[in-house]
Amino acid sequence: MPEKVSVKAGNQKDGGNGNGGNKYAVPALDKALEILEFLAAESLPLSQSDIAQGIGRTNSEIFRVLVGLESRGYLLRDEVSGKYRVSLKLLELTRTLSPVSQLRFAAQPEMEALAARLGQSCHLSVIHQGQLMVVLQVQSPGPVSLSFNEGTLFPLLQTVSGRVLLANCEAGRRAGLLEKMPGVDAPLAMEQSLLPVREAGFELRISELTDGVTDCAALVGQPDGATIAALAVSSLTSVVGKKLEREELERAVQESAARISAALGL
Repeated sequence: MPEKVSVKAGNQKDGGNGNGGNKYAVPALDKALEILEFLAAESLPLSQSDIAQGIGRTNSEIFRVLVGLESRGYLLRDEVSGKYRVSLKLLELTRTLSPVSQLRFAAQPEMEALAARLGQSCHLSVIHQGQLMVVLQVQSPGPVSLSFNEGTLFPLLQTVSGRVLLANCEAGRRAGLLEKMPGVDAPLAMEQSLLPVREAGFELRISELTDGVTDCAALVGQPDGATIAALAVSSLTSVVGKKLEREELERAVQESAARISAALGL
């Protein structure tokens, strides 16, 4: 039986209220979230006492919160044992949230700032049905720029964004994608070639699809995460000629990708 890890919320240096010293905290909300997070991590239904002990609260502290969560359908209570478990209502809520919509919403302002900073257009892509799909583009404020229509599909391995995503997606998914990919005769060797990209978290290289273009892409999210995307800037190679310009491009794209990740809570 796996060892349980209890969250002792009441033992923090905030007077035992579990809100980490946040002056805007709502105690009842804190308790509700603690209960949901605790029960979601448990494999079996638990009694009120078990829950109270697990989150470092007393029975009296959580009684009304349990009743409220049950009445709203977030918890189910067994009529015989009186034990609680999380219902599927949380899953239903997550299904109403489109990951792509969240990505676009979080990325738009940061990408606008990046385009203004570099004077280059930028785009955000995800893996879709074994290919790279552009889900958001922000146009350059300058008179000349490269653009990619949203919804356009590209081969994964022939794009820098696709290589970044392949390198950082979950191992089983990566292996499956490479096995089905046309022209890949040695999937294991290809995986090995992507290791430096995974370690760096970004890649800058000359485009295989468009002559005279250099692409720089960085990971949005965390390696092996359920939600990952690639933020990319495509520039004329002549613009990325000097070492200083190359380093500035790499740094700017990575910093923007990190800020988008933070905005998404990834």
